[in-house]
Amino acid sequence: MQFKRYRRKRPSYPIASVDNALALLELLRDFGTLRLSDAALELGISRSTAHRLLAMLVYRGFADQDAAHRYIPGPALGVAPAGMSWTAELRRRVHPHLQALSDELDETVNLMVRAGTQVRFLATVQGSRAVRVGDRQGEVMPAHSASAGKAMLAQLGLPAVKDLYLLESRINGTDFPQSWFAGFEQELITANRRGFAVNLEETEVGANALGVAMRDGAGEVVAGLSVSIPPVRFRQMFEAGLPSAVFAARERIEASLEDFIAGQ
Repeated sequence: MQFKRYRRKRPSYPIASVDNALALLELLRDFGTLRLSDAALELGISRSTAHRLLAMLVYRGFADQDAAHRYIPGPALGVAPAGMSWTAELRRRVHPHLQALSDELDETVNLMVRAGTQVRFLATVQGSRAVRVGDRQGEVMPAHSASAGKAMLAQLGLPAVKDLYLLESRINGTDFPQSWFAGFEQELITANRRGFAVNLEETEVGANALGVAMRDGAGEVVAGLSVSIPPVRFRQMFEAGLPSAVFAARERIEASLEDFIAGQ
């Protein structure tokens, strides 16, 4: 199986209105519903500007409004929404812990959820170093490449993971990558034994990561937490206690999710 290198670099001359409209599409895709006030707050723009942008998305079929006047994905969006109305509440609860871990390590910290064989990044908090891994919020990546994606897959059990990739092969009309999956199984076994998984420049050149799976109040795997670090610092950070710092953050996050059950 080939790995695609993901890299999202901000252009030298960004067009703010286009960037904001695309950010709104990502929010609709990842959270399913969006209020005007939340859109304005998320993007740091006025309500009137947010309203004009959303009105254009509605006009072009990328958004619609429900009976409560919330914006929802429209038929032209193409990529199905995450279908998880609880993701906004999840992000709200977890974000302070992302910030705390980023402050502690001065590295980029991410929250993601799994949808099939992909992961969607719901939030990113970047460190302050000049050389750092960039913002991943809104991105979609293969779960088998992202560190926390691997950690979440590992918790499913090997038969269930194989069923996921067999289904993907049938949908795509491709042969099941048996030899690749045999190696991936060993990686998942290692992730289960260690309690974490790593990504060594599998999603982007110049970015390593360590990730773990997190559970909600019902004990179900609900999300992934990862720390992304440039390769030049990764080994040093790892040997200095990176896994322990991530485990401690996960423990705090899961404590904050004791009364939170995904889908409710």
